[in-house]
Amino acid sequence: MKTKTAIITIAGRPNVGKSTLTNYLVGEKIAIVSNKPQTTRNRICGIVTRDPIQFVFVDTPGYHKARTKLGDYMVNAVRESISDVDATILVVEPIASVGTQEEALIERIKGTHCPAILAINKIDTVEKDKLLEVIAAYSQTGAFDAIIPISAKTGDGVEELLAECEKYAVEGPFLFPDDVTTDQPERQVMAEIIREKLLWCLDKEIPHGTAVEITKFSERDNGIIDIDATIYCEKASHKGIIIGKQGAMLKKISSMARADCERFMGTKVYLTTWVKVKENWRDSDFLVRNFGYSE
Repeated sequence: MKTKTAIITIAGRPNVGKSTLTNYLVGEKIAIVSNKPQTTRNRICGIVTRDPIQFVFVDTPGYHKARTKLGDYMVNAVRESISDVDATILVVEPIASVGTQEEALIERIKGTHCPAILAINKIDTVEKDKLLEVIAAYSQTGAFDAIIPISAKTGDGVEELLAECEKYAVEGPFLFPDDVTTDQPERQVMAEIIREKLLWCLDKEIPHGTAVEITKFSERDNGIIDIDATIYCEKASHKGIIIGKQGAMLKKISSMARADCERFMGTKVYLTTWVKVKENWRDSDFLVRNFGYSE
């Protein structure tokens, strides 16, 4: 049987559930999620192989108005990800009007002549009659081959979405081995898991000013993995909050992260974390690149 591949971008404004959808499609956690906007910073590929088709889903940062060099990088990552792919899934919330960010993404999609599917997420939060109004609002844009209501949280409608994606698969060899679920190096996944816990545990702007660098990633003969991670923040006062009273907050973050790292790696992990200050790193081209946010 001849194999096919489909490279499909998952785009949308911040916090609409793109990473939750990517994780559900892949069947394991490869992209971090939180209830805070702009959680995802890099393009992350989630790979789903169902013979004879391999889907490569490109999870992108939320499309927003950039205010920093890091923000510029994230917005450019979205724009570029809508080019040169087989299709785009635009994920939106069940709101019966097309927002300005959605309008901008729809224009981008139309400009590249990229086939598109609309996924109306979070349908478990609204009544069905409200959903019809959302479908009507987006149907008028004329941008979508299909409109599919889903819940990335429960999986409702996701199989229908995947079936729709099959239409865009093109004949050719698989791009990844069939047992691979992401293009992200293991140490990058570990860094993102730690950053997710910062987002979950810390309030307001502090977690958005953090970056995580893995300085050691080694495996012992018995399979145990040792990880050293440095958490960077922008202010000395933030460092104190991240560490917490008698180190309690950092211990909580590290413990939560270690559990997820062990789940992903399938083995015991020893995680050691430090916190350092790098003022205004989000506005430094050098530091943004240094922390892995490069084209």
